[in-house]
Amino acid sequence: MEMKDREKTFFMEATLRICGSLEIEKAIGACFDFLRHYIPAEEIYLHSYLRDVGATHVFAMANKNGGKAMDFTVEWSDEMRRWLESDEFPINVISNKADEHPIFASALKQMKRSKVSVMLVRLELDENWIGATTLWADGWNRFTEEHLSLFLLLKRPLTIALSNNRRYSALKELKDLLADDKKYLQRQLMLSSSNEVVGANFGLRRVMEMVHQVAPLESVVLLRGETGTGKEVIGNTIHRLSNRKEGPFIKVNCGAIPDSLMDSELFGHEKGAFTGALQRTRGPFERAQGGTIFLDEIGELSPTAQVRLLRVLQDKKIERVGGADSIDVDIRVIAATHRDLEQMIRKGLFREDLYYRLQVFPIIIPPLRHRAIDVPALVRHFLAKKTKELGFHSIPELLPGAMERLSGYNWPGNVRELENMVERAMVLSPKGPIDFDGLYANQHRKELGEVGLTRSESVLLDHVVSKHVQSVLEMTSGRINGKNGAARLLGINPSTLRHKMRKLNIPFGRNVHTK
Repeated sequence: MEMKDREKTFFMEATLRICGSLEIEKAIGACFDFLRHYIPAEEIYLHSYLRDVGATHVFAMANKNGGKAMDFTVEWSDEMRRWLESDEFPINVISNKADEHPIFASALKQMKRSKVSVMLVRLELDENWIGATTLWADGWNRFTEEHLSLFLLLKRPLTIALSNNRRYSALKELKDLLADDKKYLQRQLMLSSSNEVVGANFGLRRVMEMVHQVAPLESVVLLRGETGTGKEVIGNTIHRLSNRKEGPFIKVNCGAIPDSLMDSELFGHEKGAFTGALQRTRGPFERAQGGTIFLDEIGELSPTAQVRLLRVLQDKKIERVGGADSIDVDIRVIAATHRDLEQMIRKGLFREDLYYRLQVFPIIIPPLRHRAIDVPALVRHFLAKKTKELGFHSIPELLPGAMERLSGYNWPGNVRELENMVERAMVLSPKGPIDFDGLYANQHRKELGEVGLTRSESVLLDHVVSKHVQSVLEMTSGRINGKNGAARLLGINPSTLRHKMRKLNIPFGRNVHTK
């Protein structure tokens, strides 16, 4: 067989194997299984050049055992980087003593190998260097110019394979991100509260006027009010009335995130940023792209998270934990809190500059006791809602005078307490009528003190202690440690408090006690 026919056969057979799979490790494995019968190579590697960071990323290799994906990066010095990117660096290289070659010696040192022959062919697309392929053989003087001529026949198909693999990987990553987003948003929808603002024309009329004023704008909004007043519903309404209504509405309860995980939970993290970070994860700020992020309990943010949030508000940029690059975000921020931020600033617990960034358009949501006019409408709304949720056939009726008792109650837990009370009454009297007889007994119990005893309740010591501990945990939103934690208020060691909580079957976690 003449040399020309031999080269043609070699090219066709090798190219068929390279194009046989979109998974580059399988393609390069099949190619090398054929290639090694013509060239005395023991390994083949595919590299992409990361021009923005001056590094070579080895992402696939093959030997006699087949191909496999890799994730190995060789970083270059500034001097070596300039040489690599200059016209002086040869396009094709045979180095039969790779240990003495300035490029290969550095790679061999990182790979802890020596006495190797290497043959390199640069892969170029549209006159741009996108990577390289190398053949390796143990020992010196293993390759010849004839071997390089054969290897060069595969330059074009390998370049196309590398380019296709990049696009395939990008599409696969996008597909995974979209699937991840879908799961995340489905969970958000399941947790979503009602969008209806009951009392918009009465007790919340002034609030709704402000909502309509600010919704079409891009201003940061700070919702302030006691727990259970409906801050999330108001935040959702601002989003639905805004120009971002077609974008996502991402809710984050800052009080439910442990301090040690707050940065990564809010801003995402890169693969390997910490133990257990097995893949890149985007945080809520990236997921809210083009939409709105609702930061509930903003007063619970850790100091480092406050600094990161300040940068988001100032520059619309974030950085994932473990990442070096800034990521632009197109989002609107709505924050909410029941905490006294001004007092927290005086105590050094909240950044003053962040406070003024958030305080662009504050909306104060009045407690339910200041808008008793809304109670009848809220009761009817919750009766209809719970009838559907509980699977009842009809809405239970109220006894005469029941609505008056509800309207006269103090509602320390606000709208959320009212909703829970309606549900509890419906469970106890599914067919009605409902009268809320125990309402004022509850209020009287609260006035008796934090232990909360009534004549019908047990007077066992454990019961009294359990009531008191739970009451203090509610005051601290579930926080145990720290200056404002339950342990400090109770005057005991945090570990002692946790031990007592386990004994009394009191659940842990600020999210359990946050209202």
